[in-house]
Amino acid sequence: MTISLLTVITALGWAGALAGLIAYGMVSKGRWTANSFAFQITNMCGAVVMTVVAGVNGVWPSAAANLAWIVIGAQTLLTVSKARAAARRDAEVAPVESAEQVDLAA
Repeated sequence: MTISLLTVITALGWAGALAGLIAYGMVSKGRWTANSFAFQITNMCGAVVMTVVAGVNGVWPSAAANLAWIVIGAQTLLTVSKARAAARRDAEVAPVESAEQVDLAA
């Protein structure tokens, strides 16, 4: 049995669609947030696959929409990564004063 290129492309299309549906479902059920890496990565992977499938099949409106989806996801990942890095910097522990330096009577 030989697997044709069309079969592979069709399977990839279904995998991409499934990834997008899983991402949407997880956010809708509150298990992931829109800013979570899991949501953004799953969504972007689905969009990448769907862009390739749409391009191979010459469905350019769908390819363009999915390309925009990838750009939006990448921008969101960058923004979230920067915000998390800033939060980690801000949360660094300040030096603790020793017992002799603390005026317990105050």
